[in-house]
Amino acid sequence: MADLTERAVAAVLRPVVFAGMAALAVVITLQIVSRVLFTAVSWTEEVARFLLVWLTFLGATLALAEKRHIAVTVLTDRLPPRARRIVTAAGLLAMIAFLAALSWIGWSYMSMQSFQRSASLRIPMIYVYSVIPLSSALMAVLCLGQILAVLTGREPDRSVP
Repeated sequence: MADLTERAVAAVLRPVVFAGMAALAVVITLQIVSRVLFTAVSWTEEVARFLLVWLTFLGATLALAEKRHIAVTVLTDRLPPRARRIVTAAGLLAMIAFLAALSWIGWSYMSMQSFQRSASLRIPMIYVYSVIPLSSALMAVLCLGQILAVLTGREPDRSVP
């Protein structure tokens, strides 16, 4: 179940993150060219900032789904299998607690700022802030799947897919 969820999340997010990176490159290039050769295009800075926020959170979710986050395993690799599972599950529980708090705080912030509009494009900021609870909740679900895998004796595979 955890592997299926991770593969589904990665399959959806991989092209989204790629498209976001390409869009960010185009927007920043337009910003540089317009400032050097013409009059600066006012909305490019705002779009670049919003794309960077979304790419940060979606990229972190993709990295978690593909098990590409950095992990220092020098100590856990030396533990016996039972102790390794306990330590791994405890670490994942700590991650879930953090992600649940981040999701709740992100939801609160998103709701609190729902009336605000961006300065240049005038889009509702709720769209910009919505990535925080969305990606946090998704990462918590991924961690929950990894905990279930650990508790059933299938340690998460740390190899790159």
